[in-house]
Amino acid sequence: MLDSINISHIFVSDQDKALDFYVGKLGLEVTADMNFGPMRWLTVGVPGDPSRVILLEKPGAPAMDEATAASVRELVAKGASGFTVGFTTKDIHKTYETLKAHGVEFNQEPTDRGYGTDIGVRDPFGNHIRIVQFAGEVNEAAPKSAAKA
Repeated sequence: MLDSINISHIFVSDQDKALDFYVGKLGLEVTADMNFGPMRWLTVGVPGDPSRVILLEKPGAPAMDEATAASVRELVAKGASGFTVGFTTKDIHKTYETLKAHGVEFNQEPTDRGYGTDIGVRDPFGNHIRIVQFAGEVNEAAPKSAAKA
């Protein structure tokens, strides 16, 4: 049977711009960057966690023809990919402020929910990202009154 998920993908129209966003702004690290002829295999992951990576995939050959790739790019730009990836954090408010300082575009500020507090981010290509601090996961450096968030 299956044991785990080790890779998923996000469509991006420009892999260098994706590196700037996912590594430079979100703080992920490059796990692979290889040229395979018609495609560049570019993966990123959470620093220190090699168990799962994200392929920053440019729509096109060899998986699809140019007409299909153009349609995919157009749909992603409209946000039609829906939810693409979710991250967790131990301190949602610090993460929010740090990402805001890096120029990340939010489509939802920190919102308390039953399961925790989360934020919505949109990448430069139109993909929707969620970041959550699950209820009960407390920033140990925060004052006790702030830790109940």
